Amino acid sequence: MQPLRYSINITLDGCCDHEAGIPTEALHAHAAEGIAAADALLFGRTVYEMMEEAWRPVAETGERPDWMDEWMVPFARTIHAAKKYVVSDSLARVDWNAELVRGADLEETVRRLKAGPGRGIATGGVTLPLALAELGLIDEYEFIVHPRVAGHGPYLLAGLPRHLDLRFVGRKEIGSSGAVALRYEHRA
Repeated sequence: MQPLRYSINITLDGCCDHEAGIPTEALHAHAAEGIAAADALLFGRTVYEMMEEAWRPVAETGERPDWMDEWMVPFARTIHAAKKYVVSDSLARVDWNAELVRGADLEETVRRLKAGPGRGIATGGVTLPLALAELGLIDEYEFIVHPRVAGHGPYLLAGLPRHLDLRFVGRKEIGSSGAVALRYEHRA
């Protein structure tokens, strides 16, 4: 059985807005390692569309947009190559090495994927991980805490209907930015 791993960047006050973190070369390398260590990625529609728009073009053409530093390209190549499952009831189809999963099939599909052999499944984002946590499907949590107070949301797993008990399994400093990855396992 392979684990479902959730990784998210958060600020000290729990904000998980993708623009609230501090992007660094070390952070992108850490994220690429996590993706490469998984057999597949599980995304909701919003994260899938954001990732595809940002990273697919440079991976396919080699041409970077003005906002993208050279050190971001390895991340683009890693996420581009990864198998993806996209949970959406509004998308008619997906490509980019992806398979569409309907929301009504979420629990059954994730349980089937986890039951297969492999190194793990990686997920991220806000809405989908909340649904996965409610179903008790996330095995490992990684919170990459940035040394910043955002003063706004969205907030990590906001609306979770019950406590989520976790067991601390490790920490890793991500470069010299002050960001720290805290890893936990779900305690059933």
